[in-house]
Amino acid sequence: MGRYEVRQLNKPIDAVVRVPGSKSITNRALLISAFCDGKSHLENVLFSDDTEVFIDSVRNLGIKADIEGQDVIVSGQGMSLPKREADIYTGSAGTASRFLSAALALSEGDFLIDASEQMKKRPMKPLFDALNSMGSRITCMEQEGFLPARVGLGEEVIPEVSVDSDISTQFLSALLLSAPLVTKKTGKDFVIRVEGTRADGAYVKMTCDVMKDFGVLAERTPEGFRVAAGQSYKAKTYRIEPDVSAACYFYGAAAVSGGKVIVEDVHLNSIQGDIKFLNVLEQMGCRIKDTDRGVEVTGPADGKLSGVDIDMRDFSDQTMTLAAIAPFCETPVTVRNVAHIRKQESDRISAICTELTRLGIKVEENEDGFKIYPGNVNPGVVQTYNDHRIAMAFSLTGLRSGGVVIDDYECCSKTFKEYFEVLEKIY
Repeated sequence: MGRYEVRQLNKPIDAVVRVPGSKSITNRALLISAFCDGKSHLENVLFSDDTEVFIDSVRNLGIKADIEGQDVIVSGQGMSLPKREADIYTGSAGTASRFLSAALALSEGDFLIDASEQMKKRPMKPLFDALNSMGSRITCMEQEGFLPARVGLGEEVIPEVSVDSDISTQFLSALLLSAPLVTKKTGKDFVIRVEGTRADGAYVKMTCDVMKDFGVLAERTPEGFRVAAGQSYKAKTYRIEPDVSAACYFYGAAAVSGGKVIVEDVHLNSIQGDIKFLNVLEQMGCRIKDTDRGVEVTGPADGKLSGVDIDMRDFSDQTMTLAAIAPFCETPVTVRNVAHIRKQESDRISAICTELTRLGIKVEENEDGFKIYPGNVNPGVVQTYNDHRIAMAFSLTGLRSGGVVIDDYECCSKTFKEYFEVLEKIY
């Protein structure tokens, strides 16, 4: 594990940055392409730990996936997998673990899904319960409600299910993405009743948008969703948007430096929920402009930011980005309604509060968020908890204050292998 010492900026940045494709869209498109009948050409694919295990999993199921530069050509086999038995390893990828669990539990065969020690601690029970109620066979190999698990289709498929969306919307997205498997096997509409409060979350909307692009419509109903029978995914050429989650770190750098950053090909009409973080930066005093080249963010003069009180439930991946720049605000920053991030790659609320306290910043931790007070950042080493977003976000603290060292910075390879190389280019 290496350490990265963040160099302090000595002037406002003025940079144009390119970030890789969206992880969330990449993995949705990979799964859908695997169940298309024919070749799908996925452009601007993200190559990271999370997406590479997904590509490997698709190949292990007998589906050809050829890499050509930044593109992947997936030769889908329709709704029937070439292999009826396979061992799948999903690493630390929540999307791969949840999406593939649903798809394979609704496919004929016997499949073992294993994962990293980190992913084995992340909950799967709401998804497993939903799949079991539909007639799937799921056997947890170590601990009930967690990976590894052996999955496959039971004797019949029941095209109705209830799923809890509060712990993670990935459970709902997994069922939606696999809907054509259900409708083909039953000849009936697939009805999903959603429990909890996140049926209209940004990642669920993204799932429906990508499904629609490939020819399958998920209809929103008062109870949840309905996917009509008779629909199937259609192979196509599909360009993946740049990763807005990654772009936001560079927009944060503009904010704390009083400088300007354009991220190429990111636009305000993005289907990614993290685009909402730009509204937060605007409230903090930044200027936001959508140009032909991409969204341009200009920080306030001298990086004098205003504090905010924000519900971040629908774009919680940016919780850490906001926390990292919060000490430089003129008034406190309060984040609410993100209790679910305690069960992600790390307990992210605890990690944020612990590391900011270590750097000399006053923080009040709550069950569903925190309050960060303005203060002077002390030099120190930031522990990353093998969490890519902690590593990338706290680099912004170091850009402004200096003296910040990121421990195990390579963990950013989960989603953005070249992050620190790109960061070096903005000085």
